[in-house]
Amino acid sequence: MLKSILTVGGWTMASRVLGFLRDMLIAASLGAGPVADAFFIALKLPNLFRRLFGEGAFNAAFVPAFAATLTTEGAAQARFLAERMSTLMTLWLSLLTVLGMVFMPQVLTVLAPGFTDDPLRFGLAVEMTRITFPYLLLICLTALISGVLNGLDRFGAAAGAPVLFNLLSMAALWILSPIVPTPGHALAWGVTISGAAQLLLVWIAAARAGMPLRIVSLPRITPEVRLVLRRMVPGLVGAGVTQLNLAVDVVIASLLPAGAVSYLYYADRIGQLPLGVIGAAVGTAMLPLLVKQLRSGRPLSAHRTMNRALELSLALSLPAAAAQAVLAWPIISALFVRGAFGELEAAATSVALVAYALGLPAFVLVKAFVPGFFARGDTATPVKISLVIVVLNLAMNLILTRYLAHVGIALATGIAAWVNVIALAVFLRRRGHWRPDRRLRRRVPRLLMATLAMAVVLLAMRALLPDPVGSTMRLAFLAAYVVVGLGVYFGLAHAIGGLHLGEIRRRR
Repeated sequence: MLKSILTVGGWTMASRVLGFLRDMLIAASLGAGPVADAFFIALKLPNLFRRLFGEGAFNAAFVPAFAATLTTEGAAQARFLAERMSTLMTLWLSLLTVLGMVFMPQVLTVLAPGFTDDPLRFGLAVEMTRITFPYLLLICLTALISGVLNGLDRFGAAAGAPVLFNLLSMAALWILSPIVPTPGHALAWGVTISGAAQLLLVWIAAARAGMPLRIVSLPRITPEVRLVLRRMVPGLVGAGVTQLNLAVDVVIASLLPAGAVSYLYYADRIGQLPLGVIGAAVGTAMLPLLVKQLRSGRPLSAHRTMNRALELSLALSLPAAAAQAVLAWPIISALFVRGAFGELEAAATSVALVAYALGLPAFVLVKAFVPGFFARGDTATPVKISLVIVVLNLAMNLILTRYLAHVGIALATGIAAWVNVIALAVFLRRRGHWRPDRRLRRRVPRLLMATLAMAVVLLAMRALLPDPVGSTMRLAFLAAYVVVGLGVYFGLAHAIGGLHLGEIRRRR
């Protein structure tokens, strides 16, 4: 599992680094004004549906079914299942895409009601979202084929596909900006083009793995397909609740003064680096492995797999969260202060980053706990928990934004994530599906000690060093913080037994 996590995490790291370069270009070109707010809404809407239909409910139901069919019935039956599901997904999402493009003004009236009082932002958001909405269909099919590749224990192409998103977005910004109304329109076209490129990449990878998928003319609702669809129902509700949380954040942010959507976007992008590299990698690698271990009657192996995943999640997310909280201003100022993005925008964004950082370990742990339910075919329990979480998130949003503006949205999201983690852990423990072993109980306090020591060192550096001037010096200082922080944390964690670097080196 660790080798698979490192494969997914490595590609995700490459994608996130390119994503930072892309966001730096966006910040310099768009800043945090009306065009930026409109583009971020245009990007968020298809991504919301992608997480709902592509990576959320569908993968939760499909990947265990595909892995189980592959293990028990062979590659031919697994391919048969994948082709039927891809055809159903194509038909359904094509209809949704067309309806969304036709009724986009009405959709955005619900999703971003604060934009309706600003004709400029609302008009731009409608135009750009119509451009990006076909990305929904393309990226959901990409997610399906990625699930096939993950079930085959081939993680590279699926994890590397998002690299194309960032590369093509930057290329579109550079090439198309002179010939379209705004740089936001250029970025919107880049989103859709990248969806087609990602789909082509994973399809070729699946074909090379001996699983070339095709669209069948009349999909049959076989028992296997019916099982996936039946398991999707609670998964859709659960994923829908999660995405409703995100939608609530957008709705409330749209009601705040101009720039709030952009501040939250830039701060969230920083948080997405460890979340994508650690959380997504752990969840992606765990699910097919847990399915195979449980199907082959090895429950103790499944327990060990979950404990090692939790251990790795905490070992990497705790220092990442502490570093983001302590270095919020150096990070934001080094990456984004240039062009249309000034120090006032950086100050508002850095405070939001501190709030997001408080919830970062929880976001990662959710990714590690949820496969424990999905691998057993239980998509209902996470749904019930999520229903409580969405109510909690909404209530805290309404309360905290009154006093903290956009920062209250980020803080409410983090608190809700911690409640989610606690509930997932309690249910798994009560059912005997997870219990923390001696190694996990011994290492977690040591990881916390190493994290605290790193935070103290970074705070001391910030107090002693002068504030850098200019983009180059800011980046140099940030690099110094990163190098020192990594050295202190991993050196101390290794010395006191929080983690052993040799284990990671042996499994690369």
